Amino acid sequence: MTTTSPAAQRTGGLRTGVQRFGTFLSGMIMPNIAAFIAWGFITMLFIPAGFFGADSPFGWHWAPVAEIIGGGGDSATIGWQGAMTAVAEGEGGNFFAYVGLVGPMVTYLLPLLIANTAGRMVYGERGGVVATIATMGVIVGTNIPMFLGAMIMGPLAAWITKQMDRLWDGRIRPGFEMLVNNFSAGILGMVLAILGFFAFGPVMLGISAVLGAAVDWLVSLSLLPLVSIIVEPAKVLFLNNAINHGVFTPLGIEQAAETGKSILFLIEANPGPGLGLLLAFTFFGVGVAKASAPGAAIIQFFGGIHEIYFPYALSKPTTILALIAGGAAGVTTNMILGGGLAFPAAPGSIIAVTAAAIGGGVGNLLVVYLSVVVAAVVTFLITGVILRASRKRDLAAEGDSFGAAIAQTEANKGKSSAAMDALRASSGAAAAGAAVATDRRIENVVFACDAGMGSSAMGASVLRNKFKKAGVEGVTVTNQAIANLDGTADLVITQQQLTDRAKAQSPNSIHVSVDNFMNSPKYEEVVEMVRDQRKETP
Repeated sequence: MTTTSPAAQRTGGLRTGVQRFGTFLSGMIMPNIAAFIAWGFITMLFIPAGFFGADSPFGWHWAPVAEIIGGGGDSATIGWQGAMTAVAEGEGGNFFAYVGLVGPMVTYLLPLLIANTAGRMVYGERGGVVATIATMGVIVGTNIPMFLGAMIMGPLAAWITKQMDRLWDGRIRPGFEMLVNNFSAGILGMVLAILGFFAFGPVMLGISAVLGAAVDWLVSLSLLPLVSIIVEPAKVLFLNNAINHGVFTPLGIEQAAETGKSILFLIEANPGPGLGLLLAFTFFGVGVAKASAPGAAIIQFFGGIHEIYFPYALSKPTTILALIAGGAAGVTTNMILGGGLAFPAAPGSIIAVTAAAIGGGVGNLLVVYLSVVVAAVVTFLITGVILRASRKRDLAAEGDSFGAAIAQTEANKGKSSAAMDALRASSGAAAAGAAVATDRRIENVVFACDAGMGSSAMGASVLRNKFKKAGVEGVTVTNQAIANLDGTADLVITQQQLTDRAKAQSPNSIHVSVDNFMNSPKYEEVVEMVRDQRKETP
């Protein structure tokens, strides 16, 4: 069998490295999405232009709004900055009477949650505590929400803590461990907080100003749609969470805190391009791609699991051009008509998009809906042309376009794989691939994806139901992020582009690669294998 060339290995290594870095960025944000949504709803409901605000577009007003937003409802003194100004000028002696919820949540709560999560990722609970202390110095040393500062200072502080602990690892006398650990972490946290206040904070202010100016420059020159040239191809390489939550969410939150909404929340999260692609495969595709596309479209559009359309794009790479065009069309629509979201749409379903857009009024909601429709239509039309132009070739290439993609993938790799065999069996391109086989008793199955939430949760649910229908008991099926794999899983199921990372994280587990979490034939093989194990070992 021909081995993979060194160049291919380097490419795979680079892709895996980029995915790992992207996962680290999004990993700071994803666990805290609920807090972002909570802040978004509070902002949407109670700021002056919100549902219950003084200038409500719906004519509604609720008496305690002033206390919730802070500053007595006066836009000049909303939030913590207004409170500090009012107290300093002698307008009131009670700081907390002015603070409210909106300002402190975006200024303190959200960045500190990010910092704590980042610290834990690097060095557990101890790293999380020091990261939070250090980030507090950055926050107080600036006058804008410090999301980027938290994403840099958090991991850095935890890493420094880890290196510090190595200095006296194994050298502490018994009975003094707690004393040394607590005082060392406290002193280090104090030093880093002071550095953050005087040095790190101003630097982050400069970086934030540059990034904000870059976004404003793109908008002023009507170039923001060109970002789709980078975003859409990166998404199908499973960098969607890194792009959305690692880049656009921090910048978008700062923009939304100033203007009430941000277009950046819709650059990656717009469900229109994926919907258009899947609808085109529904009408113009062939074989298993055509049969599975309608169900995938429902899951993608209403469930917000964008990963489900990535295999379709990868099976016909030229359709990525359609995704770029659709994404750019959606961004253009929002840019021209002023559409945006008040908080991140996570997951990127039409339901989450609606909830995040409605706070800007009916007009904003209609603009956002229009951007989704325009993105879907543009992607649908271009994908339809691409699929129609290659339809005869796809039908002749061993049955359908998936079969052609499998053959091309194997040619590029220089070898076959279990995942390719499974896809070939599913599409009818050739005989069924070899079944999953192992002597290890399967009791703990883990579906792993980049963020450990959307697509892996769906796959776990599908397999769990198959076990239930087959009468198989005693098997735990869960989902989690690849970065959180700890080697205890008996069987790990991942999408094929992520399998290398999963193997590195949990090398002793059995690994199964699938192309689509929704309907892979590998599920039947896993169920049959586990059922046979139960028969042999009561």
